[in-house]
Amino acid sequence: MLDPVMTKPWDFLSNWFQNDDPTPFDTANGMTFWDYGSHQPNLARFFNDAMASDARLVTSVVIEKCKWVFEGVESLVDVGGGTGTVATSIATNFPQIQCTVLDLPHVVADLQGGNNLNFVGGDMFVEVPTAEVVLLKWILHDWNDEESVKILKKCKEAIMKSKKKGGKVIIIDMKVENEKDEDDESYETQLFFDMLMMTLLTGKERNEKEWAKLFKDAGFSDYKITPILGLRSVIEVYP
Repeated sequence: MLDPVMTKPWDFLSNWFQNDDPTPFDTANGMTFWDYGSHQPNLARFFNDAMASDARLVTSVVIEKCKWVFEGVESLVDVGGGTGTVATSIATNFPQIQCTVLDLPHVVADLQGGNNLNFVGGDMFVEVPTAEVVLLKWILHDWNDEESVKILKKCKEAIMKSKKKGGKVIIIDMKVENEKDEDDESYETQLFFDMLMMTLLTGKERNEKEWAKLFKDAGFSDYKITPILGLRSVIEVYP
């Protein structure tokens, strides 16, 4: 997070407010965060390492405290799953689940799968591999509402194609609060994360009302939110 590539966009906020660039990152670097990562292996490596580090912590908590979200599941696709840290852990702890990692071709090009784990290069805005469960860990906060609805619609298509009862999308992401609670020391952190998403990407952090609207707009019928770790929750979304 302290790499100059990541901190430089903050100096361009005033410029960005006066132009039509999608993000301050784009104003500072002449291209989007994702395009920059595909052209600069160092940034891509740092980003993937950071996501893998976070994934080890979050996945261990989810598997310990929320095993029930994977009960009875036979197939799962981890959308934007990077180098496969989350999917590998799920595949190891739940050998009955056939796990697939979907990410951009350059991310998964040199990765090898195993007995119940495989990697697929693709674009989540185009197609998500068919699966009973689709996992989105720290994905939707990277994208604006319109983009997030497109992703969720592709996830729903993947679930419906599986023709398995009990299909769902599992989202691991932040649910921010609308107002500061007297005992809530994390309120500033929530706001800073929202600023970070605006500065580097087109996304934002969402409260429950905003999450619910996304699900409705994408054609889902119901959802359930379970807090798991600090500011993050497991959100189960049902077709």
